[in-house]
Amino acid sequence: MTAIFIGSALGFVVWFLSRYLIGGLYTVDQNERAVKTIFGRADRVPDMTTASDPISESLTEEEKLRYTYPQVRVIPPGGPYFKWPWERVYKVTVATQTLNMAFDPDDHSANQDGQMLEAVTKDQLNTGLTGQLRYRISERNLYAYLFGVKRPISHVMGYFVSVLRERIANFEAPKAKVTDPEASIVTGISINDLRKNLRDINEHMDRECASSAARYGIVLDASLITGIDPPPEVESALAAINTAHNQVSSDISLAQATADQKIEQSKRAVEIETLKAQAEVEPLRQMTAQLADLKKSGDDALDAYVRNVRLTLYTRSEQVILEAK
Repeated sequence: MTAIFIGSALGFVVWFLSRYLIGGLYTVDQNERAVKTIFGRADRVPDMTTASDPISESLTEEEKLRYTYPQVRVIPPGGPYFKWPWERVYKVTVATQTLNMAFDPDDHSANQDGQMLEAVTKDQLNTGLTGQLRYRISERNLYAYLFGVKRPISHVMGYFVSVLRERIANFEAPKAKVTDPEASIVTGISINDLRKNLRDINEHMDRECASSAARYGIVLDASLITGIDPPPEVESALAAINTAHNQVSSDISLAQATADQKIEQSKRAVEIETLKAQAEVEPLRQMTAQLADLKKSGDDALDAYVRNVRLTLYTRSEQVILEAK
């Protein structure tokens, strides 16, 4: 009986050691971070919340009160680490991941099986958007990702899509300066504006989604909208509008170039005539100065100069006609 008891005790000890001591060892990979809970409560940093962290700078004062999470102790890569039976370890990957922006984590068949996201423009056209979204889990707000939100990726995707659709619905292209009043007859539609300003839209999405780390513990590294496709029924009309717009723009550019060329030619012609006039006037000015100097020398000097000039002209002439007295 004693041997059975000793064997049971030894078996229990071996089971306990293998189950809770050896089984309590764990490691954290290089691209992972871990958080440990003790009796279901996360191991926190005393008196530290996200409200005092720079991660909350993008939130308004009202949002800071709503999205205030405790700071938890983050277990870095390495190991082996040890945990007790009443402790649990949550591991998350912090590597950057890529998603199709049309992906719906709650319904994979939505948005044409996650291939195209639909949005309505300001002129009531239902257009399709394609692109990618890069994200990573925020190491500085793991509490929000693990315990604050039930499905963080669903919240982030819903937030991103709502911001994007609001931007598409209210987007207006910057007002361009038109030098020719007749060019105002060329009017665009919102899809043209969206296609020409994809970079501005992407930058706007990056700014608006900067608070996702403080809200849900997920950092949106970048959003890249790559395509904006109009409905099939307006594709041909849009192509015709674009063709007309390009033709008018080409005609306007050609007319401006021709006008600029004529203006430049006129400037050169005026410059040439001005130089010719100066060349004709300059000898007269020099002669005037010379005669004034001669007059200062006396009236006889001026008469002698006139006589010499007259004699020079006589020597060059083949025939001279004199007035008879």
